[in-house]
Amino acid sequence: MRIIKKKPPRKFKPSKNITIKDCAKIYLNSNEQVTFLTKKKQEYDVCKKTWGFYATPSVNGRLKSYNFKTSIVKNINTKKIYVFILEKGKEKQFYKYLKEENCKVIKWLSK
Repeated sequence: MRIIKKKPPRKFKPSKNITIKDCAKIYLNSNEQVTFLTKKKQEYDVCKKTWGFYATPSVNGRLKSYNFKTSIVKNINTKKIYVFILEKGKEKQFYKYLKEENCKVIKWLSK
């Protein structure tokens, strides 16, 4: 694994209300994993395989056990489709974001 920090982080605006800071690039070899943590110690993993990536832990297993809900979301303007991982208890912020960005949930993959 190799981590390249961006100093200063690259900033960009994917929409008028949001600024993203692109902080680093992580290069993984096959069968290497990176775990991201929330302040509450909830975990989200990405694992590199020879054929691509496990982009998310099991939706009905590890994500559920860490109080995440998974959905397929479509941006109505751009027609792009995304996988969103919702932290339970943050539903109000999630639905506000969907409204502001003109997105809708196509399907919940977990309950």
